[in-house]
Amino acid sequence: MSETAFVLILTADEEAGQRLREILRERFEHSCSVVTELDAALKSIRARTPDVVVTPAELEGEPAAVLLAEQLAQLSQDATLGVFGDAKPPEIAHPYVALIKPGDDVDQFAKAVDKLAGQAVGRRADRLLQANLDEQRDAVFEGIVGVSPGIRRIIERIRKVAPSKLTVLITGETGTGKEVIAEAIHRVSDRSHRPLMALNCAGLNENLLESELFGHVKGAYTGAFADRKGYFVAADGGTLFLDEIGDMPLTMQAKLLRALERREITPVGSTEVKRVDVRVIAATNADLHQKVDDKEFREDLYYRLNQWVIELPPLRERREDVPLLADHFRRRANREHGLSCEGIASEAMALLSKYYWPGNVRELANVIEAAVVEVSERRIEVDDLPERVRGSREIVPTAAGMVGLTMAQVEKMMIERTLQATGGNREQAAKILDIGTRTLYRKIKDYGL
Repeated sequence: MSETAFVLILTADEEAGQRLREILRERFEHSCSVVTELDAALKSIRARTPDVVVTPAELEGEPAAVLLAEQLAQLSQDATLGVFGDAKPPEIAHPYVALIKPGDDVDQFAKAVDKLAGQAVGRRADRLLQANLDEQRDAVFEGIVGVSPGIRRIIERIRKVAPSKLTVLITGETGTGKEVIAEAIHRVSDRSHRPLMALNCAGLNENLLESELFGHVKGAYTGAFADRKGYFVAADGGTLFLDEIGDMPLTMQAKLLRALERREITPVGSTEVKRVDVRVIAATNADLHQKVDDKEFREDLYYRLNQWVIELPPLRERREDVPLLADHFRRRANREHGLSCEGIASEAMALLSKYYWPGNVRELANVIEAAVVEVSERRIEVDDLPERVRGSREIVPTAAGMVGLTMAQVEKMMIERTLQATGGNREQAAKILDIGTRTLYRKIKDYGL
């Protein structure tokens, strides 16, 4: 158990109570208090709410369990009441667990109490987590979920640029939510009443991309049986989101630049020039500056798109947003699948926050959606998470665990565990380790990984 508990022990046998206290303190590191009178136990609960109360059903003829349960019902929804003894208590106001009378086997009894302590601490952690999530839920801005400094800066940049006509370039790793940012800019702008059109430039050849963007007239090419307006015309007065702009063919980049600068387009197969009023937002996971140096992207288009840059941080750099995002995706999955997943256990949430998320927000959304379908009407526990996430507790070695290792051994360990975190994606691992891909390949070979 990662957190200790406060255990209140009420017993007529003070010596046995002290033995139990010592075991719980030394073996399980719980804080304990032993009292031999019911009044003392009631006063103790009022002074400091315990996580676990251990009591006989009756003490000196008084219904100890019933009275303690009434006190706990008023003061603590998380505490566990453990009742031992031959007498069975009547129906009481607080949930309780029947414990086997300790007798001489105090060790076994202590293990049972420790289990109750773990459950109580877990309930408290789950409740506090949910309360915190409920409090933060209003922090969602136009679909952008997060409270980290990085996200707050991005929201501020969105507020500043939205009213303008500036072209916006959104950069960030795959899965960081670039389209969500584009949608937020459009909704906050004075163009929100007009269309937001989105086109992914990846995988489209020049001819198809030109037709998609600028449209075509009937007979422009084989199969063009009718006029077709392109995305620029469809988005007139509104916003056009061009995703994966770094994959656009070079010759098409020149035509796009002309459209941006002159605010006019010519459909394929036509000589008619059409004026358009479109705000362009582009996005990429590539390093466009490097592409310019490599002659794979036009420098003039790069600076035209670079009017206002919004850089999205990877999820691993905004871990404080993981709980809020995970809860957001849980509620969304409930709506979409008609389910009622109750929540995410604090221990499971801790692993989600610790995992490296090479696939960023998109990967988190997929993990939570699958878990919601798996659990259906209960909360998500650790065992409901994928193995790669459950193993995240072992991804990062502690400093103590590296003492005595050579630098080469430490380097091998970090490479091995980073590859584990990225699911074997060497390019992603090289980026995380801040080394060149070729260097990583050489080290993998040298270390026999």
